[in-house]
Amino acid sequence: MEPTNTLGFGHFIAQSDAVGKTLLGILIVMSVVSWALIALKGITALVRNRRSTAFLDFFWNARSLDAVQHEIATHGARDPFSHLTAHSMHAQAHHAKHGAARLAEAGSANDFITRTIKKVLDEETTRLESGLTTLATVGATAPFVGLFGTVWGVYHALVAIGMSGSGTLDKVAGPVGEALIMTGIGLAVAIPAVMAYNAFTRSNRVLTARLDAFAYELHSFLTLGEAPGAGAQQSASASVRPLKPAASAA
Repeated sequence: MEPTNTLGFGHFIAQSDAVGKTLLGILIVMSVVSWALIALKGITALVRNRRSTAFLDFFWNARSLDAVQHEIATHGARDPFSHLTAHSMHAQAHHAKHGAARLAEAGSANDFITRTIKKVLDEETTRLESGLTTLATVGATAPFVGLFGTVWGVYHALVAIGMSGSGTLDKVAGPVGEALIMTGIGLAVAIPAVMAYNAFTRSNRVLTARLDAFAYELHSFLTLGEAPGAGAQQSASASVRPLKPAASAA
């Protein structure tokens, strides 16, 4: 009779066939890839947020767009907001110098800047979403891979028990309990991936909303030379009149 204390993860791996070991290897690869993505995207998000905050503070305290352009030329575009600003200002200068010389530059300066802003926003959204598909795939499939390993292990355990002709509890519970290890490993791989995916998705959604709002402000600066609504606020402060009901038709 085999001692009970030999049962466990090591015994389960030693008794597994090629299919069981392959499934375990797949789960290990999934875990390594997901944790690498979590670490990489987490560090990238921290650096990006710090640089974005620093650039926005400089942008809103700058005296002119020329100062912003000089800052970008000196330190480079290292975050989504400076990247958007650099391309938008370059589009404005390019259209003012060369005009609509190509189909890609067709339309007014306003149209060209708008297309440039939309293109940069799409690029930043694509960059933010990179790696999320892998995390979602790991979170969705890892439990099923582990369940497959459990079913496969239970099948072989029951076949071995049937061939031995002994159906006592110690002969059944041990191998079946070992097979459940694969389900536990699958869940351990999936849970961090799902949590990280949800966290990164929310962070990207917040950053995208901030970037859209900044793009609107930047477009107004480049095309109107002032913040949106600034002219209306100045005229309203100069002369504020009470609203009157519309005159009824005669």
